[in-house]
Amino acid sequence: MTADVHEHDLHAHVDGTLPEPRRIEVEAWLAAHPADAARVQEWAAQNQSLHAAFDGILNEPLPLNLVRATRRPAMPVPFKAMAAMLAMLVTGLVGYAIGLNTTGQAPTGPAYLARDAAIAHAVFTPEARHPVEVDATHADHLVAWLSKRVGTQLRAPDFSALGFELLGGRLLSGETGPVAQFMYQDRIERRVTLYVRRAVRGNQETVFRHATENGVEVFYWIDGDFGYALSGQIGRQAMQQLADAAYAQLVTASK
Repeated sequence: MTADVHEHDLHAHVDGTLPEPRRIEVEAWLAAHPADAARVQEWAAQNQSLHAAFDGILNEPLPLNLVRATRRPAMPVPFKAMAAMLAMLVTGLVGYAIGLNTTGQAPTGPAYLARDAAIAHAVFTPEARHPVEVDATHADHLVAWLSKRVGTQLRAPDFSALGFELLGGRLLSGETGPVAQFMYQDRIERRVTLYVRRAVRGNQETVFRHATENGVEVFYWIDGDFGYALSGQIGRQAMQQLADAAYAQLVTASK
C-alpha cells in the first residue's frame, strides 16, 4: 500500500464504515488499482458467506438463563467466551464492541442498562440482511407491537433533523422481561440503536448518564418504570445530540 490508501482503509470500505469523503477517495483508488480492487471483492465475498452461514444464529434472541448468567460477577468467563464466539462468527468486528467492563466486573444498578444496550447494539448493527425484525415501512405496526410486548406506550424518536432515519426494530429478551430495540441509520449507513426495557426493581435513579462500553457510546436514563439507552459508535458529540433529542421527545411524550 502507498501513503495515500492503506490496508485499514480497504477493510473499512468493505465494512461500510468510511466517512463519505474518504469513501470516494478509496473508490477512486480502487478504480486505478485492480489488484486492490480484487482483494476488496474477495473480502466482501467472505463477509457475505459468513452472514449467509450465521445470520440465522445471530438473529435468535439470547435465552433468558444465558442473559442472567452474564450478570453474575462471579461468572465472567462464560460471557467472555460468548463474546469470543460472536467475534469469530462476524469477521472479528463484533468482538471489539461487546464484553465486560475493563475491570472484569459486572456493573451495578442502572449501569446494567448501558451494558445490555451496548451488547444488543454490537450484536445487531453489523447485520446487512436482517438488522431488524420489522422495518420502518411498517412503523405503526412496529411501535404498537413492541408497546404491547414491553408493557408501555412506546414512541420511536424522530432523528431526521440530525440525519438519521428509522430503519426498524426488534423484540429482545432481558432480565426484566421483553425489550424493545429501535435502529436508525444515516446516509452513510452508520447505525444507532435505542434500547427500552422495564427498569430493574428498586432503581429510582432518573439521572441522564453516559458510559462507554468497549467502544460503544451509551447515553441512558430511567423515566418512571422504564429504562432507555441510546447506543452508537459515531462519536460522543454526535451521540450526545441524538440522546438529547430522544430524551426530549420521549419525556415530553410521557407527560
